[in-house]
Amino acid sequence: MEEMVEVGANNNESSSMAMGIGHKFSDFKMSFNFALRSLLTSCSNQEFNEAFSSFTDTERELLHPLFLQVVTSLHENIEEEFGSICLRTQVGAALDAVEEVLEERDLDPLFSDRSNIMDVAEDLSAAKKNEIKRLTQMVQLGEEKNQMLRSQLQLLREGKQVLSGVSEAAEKVEIFLLSFS
Repeated sequence: MEEMVEVGANNNESSSMAMGIGHKFSDFKMSFNFALRSLLTSCSNQEFNEAFSSFTDTERELLHPLFLQVVTSLHENIEEEFGSICLRTQVGAALDAVEEVLEERDLDPLFSDRSNIMDVAEDLSAAKKNEIKRLTQMVQLGEEKNQMLRSQLQLLREGKQVLSGVSEAAEKVEIFLLSFS
């Protein structure tokens, strides 16, 4: 049976407590540690022997514990550096603030009613349709007024023609009367 080499992680809870972790930061750090552990953990003896095939069996036996020590130390150093960077950049505080905002938003009944994009899209669509109806009615009213004005203008033109015909007749009568005088 093949022996698997498991490199242990440094589960230093005191350093995470010093950062004042909230739920989101705790999840974030745990995810980082799982990802790191999967990168640096299992290596079977066969894989180790194949990687160092140019060495003798005795040299590989002496090299193997050193390999484990280096990988374990690397894992611990990466974890510590990650914690240090998170502390310097205040990742925990930022994630806590985000978590608080999300909780407040979930408690806000007005926000949660408006959070559904489809509802907002439907409301916007209905508002645009109502605006189109209103503008269409305004155009129809304008066309009706234009038609009424055209009709009145036509009547005035016809009345002017009638008046101009009467006026021409009156001029002719006046000329006729003047010719007798």
